[in-house]
Amino acid sequence: MDQHIAESLARPALIRLDDRLLCLRFETMKVVSALAAVRHLLDTGAVRRGDTLLDSSSGIYAHALALACHRHGMRCHIVGSTTVDDTLRTQLTLLGATLEQMEPCSDLKLDQKRRVQRIHQILAEHPEYHWMRQYHDGIHYLGYRTVADLIRRETGADGLTVVGGVGSGASTGALARYLRRATGATRAPHRGADVELVGVQPYGSVTFGAEHVHDPEIIIAGIGSSIPFGNVAHELYDTLHWISFDAALAGSVDLLRRHAVFAGLSAGAGYLAARHERDRSLERTVLFIAADTGHRYAETVHAQHHRATCLSDLAPREVHDQSQLALPWSRMCWNRAPADPLVTG
Repeated sequence: MDQHIAESLARPALIRLDDRLLCLRFETMKVVSALAAVRHLLDTGAVRRGDTLLDSSSGIYAHALALACHRHGMRCHIVGSTTVDDTLRTQLTLLGATLEQMEPCSDLKLDQKRRVQRIHQILAEHPEYHWMRQYHDGIHYLGYRTVADLIRRETGADGLTVVGGVGSGASTGALARYLRRATGATRAPHRGADVELVGVQPYGSVTFGAEHVHDPEIIIAGIGSSIPFGNVAHELYDTLHWISFDAALAGSVDLLRRHAVFAGLSAGAGYLAARHERDRSLERTVLFIAADTGHRYAETVHAQHHRATCLSDLAPREVHDQSQLALPWSRMCWNRAPADPLVTG
């Protein structure tokens, strides 16, 4: 029996959509990494119960960290994006978290930079606070070990392609790392599983060099970044898909209509990429990540179903380097290349 709701939320549903397409569906995915990270900090003595944990978030991680702090008796301070909505604000308040939300801003790059600047100001005023650094600290990989174990038990992992938003790198990167590092019952290492990793990015994200391509709608929160992230292990990724807001909307709508899975915009982008990868590799099983439910996107995405493009009319443009990127959808083989030092700083 779970001792806290966060423990239940950390367990995803693994859903078979067809013979070779699987959906790993979370109610709120980052609870997995936040719970494990806070537990690790307590176990190692880096923090103590009652301490304040601080971080920046566009939404999902704020909720996850607030839940983890509630579970472990910690204080929580969030510097939130302009995208944090009324429902989340109310939940954070009742969970005892402090939320500082940035002023409205149409430029999400500026919003992200302002949040980081505010974090540094708070730390200067409160050096006793612990900055979780979800974008840079490797402890956020830890929680995905149990998720990888679930996937391995259910699929065997060999011949598996994992598709998901890159974001901070923790979810997709951690799953690939743990799945490739397959272990037996004695935990002794043996041959790693054949697992390919496909990352999904929005246009405008600097992580894999697409900052020069502007999506007139929005940079999809949670799967891209306007600043370099230290947690992204570029060498883990085999393939990349850059997907526009409109294409991701079409994926989200089709995912609900065809499979009854009500999930967020990043799930729609992942679903679109996963269908393509399934169709081009007939011997592989493809699993994509649905990081959250569709409630935050009901009005801006699902209610716009009348303007969704039919998926059969969408196909990625195959590119060989980032200079060829173009909306609405581009695909490039990354081949587990290391990061460009100009991108990572």
